[in-house]
Amino acid sequence: MMAAGRAAECGAHALLLEKTPRLGNKLRLTGKGRCNITNEAELSEFVVHFGATGRFLYGAFSRFFVKDLTAFFNQRGVPTMVERGGRVFPVSNDARQVVGALEGYLAVNGVQVRFRSPVEHLLTADGRILGVRVAGHVLPCAATVLATGGASYPRTGSTGDGYRLAAKVGHHIVPIRPALVPLVARERWVSQLQGLSLRNVQVTLLLQGKPIAQDFGEMLFTHFGVSGPTILTLSRRVVDALPRGQVALSINLKPALTAEELDRRLQQELYLRQGRRRLHNILAELLPARMIGAVAALLGISPDKPGSQVSASERKRLRALLQDLQVTIEGPRPIAEAIVTAGGVDTTEIDPRTMESRLVRGLFFCGEVMDVDADTGGYNLQAAFSSGYLAGESAARCVEPLG
Repeated sequence: MMAAGRAAECGAHALLLEKTPRLGNKLRLTGKGRCNITNEAELSEFVVHFGATGRFLYGAFSRFFVKDLTAFFNQRGVPTMVERGGRVFPVSNDARQVVGALEGYLAVNGVQVRFRSPVEHLLTADGRILGVRVAGHVLPCAATVLATGGASYPRTGSTGDGYRLAAKVGHHIVPIRPALVPLVARERWVSQLQGLSLRNVQVTLLLQGKPIAQDFGEMLFTHFGVSGPTILTLSRRVVDALPRGQVALSINLKPALTAEELDRRLQQELYLRQGRRRLHNILAELLPARMIGAVAALLGISPDKPGSQVSASERKRLRALLQDLQVTIEGPRPIAEAIVTAGGVDTTEIDPRTMESRLVRGLFFCGEVMDVDADTGGYNLQAAFSSGYLAGESAARCVEPLG
């Protein structure tokens, strides 16, 4: 929608081919229906959230970035607000309003929209785009923007068609895999905590016992494993690490304390403050109620044991468990459940100044179909909007202005 609207705004005759019966299906679901459109982070910090491909987006971000995007929506009746972590949402907390603003952008610029029109093939000759084929009919064009999304949430229409289309005209597709995806745990006790959310925990990703990544914030236990912001942020690294060995997550439930400080507190709770108190009551001051049974079972200590009878070795095991509660990861949930898709069209084959293919003149890319993905927090949508804006603007230069 951003690419088509911008192309038309720049004077091109733009036709948007939509696979489904309506526009913005996936956008309506983002941010649990609230639509986290971007993040207020500075550019230098913003690109870090994309990892190795972050530098590729400098061209798009220099053309259309956070202030441009919020102004775009504000001018179309969608005021925005900033929440914790710099996340930007519409004041209405309604993703449908964001979709409506984009639909209005298309309408005011005269973009034609055809629904239920999946593209079958890109037509090329002599290294240039000539048109597309839809339902057996050829639609000639001077430029095509491939904005098909990834392979996650396929019920919204993003079933990976763009990868097939790009590959058929010679583009290399970096293997796709789920990113920002919940993770499946091996331990049975994890499922017993289904629905329990933890805040202010530090989660460290371990590969063969060695730390390779870390995040701080919230996490959630589910019937299959773990999810939540910290887990989603680490999930891309988890997916890439799994083929290289055993992967586990170390959860520090008391990250504000050093090991020595936590041990002193445990000594005070166990031995100095009414030593006859049961371990269950002591743990209740350190853990959510639902975790007490699981932690006691992992320690091999009865929760009814008086604190004064907890040995020094048992206390040290408790201290270690509170700061190194490990969950073995067997794998991610299916890509259909991922928020975004990692992998896609190789960015080395795309000109970052225009989003044009380096292999096929007149073919442009934007959004998730490219090998570009970031942490949760609004970064991915900003990349989609920015690359769409630049791709549409660049594509318009391939055609004669209207009128």
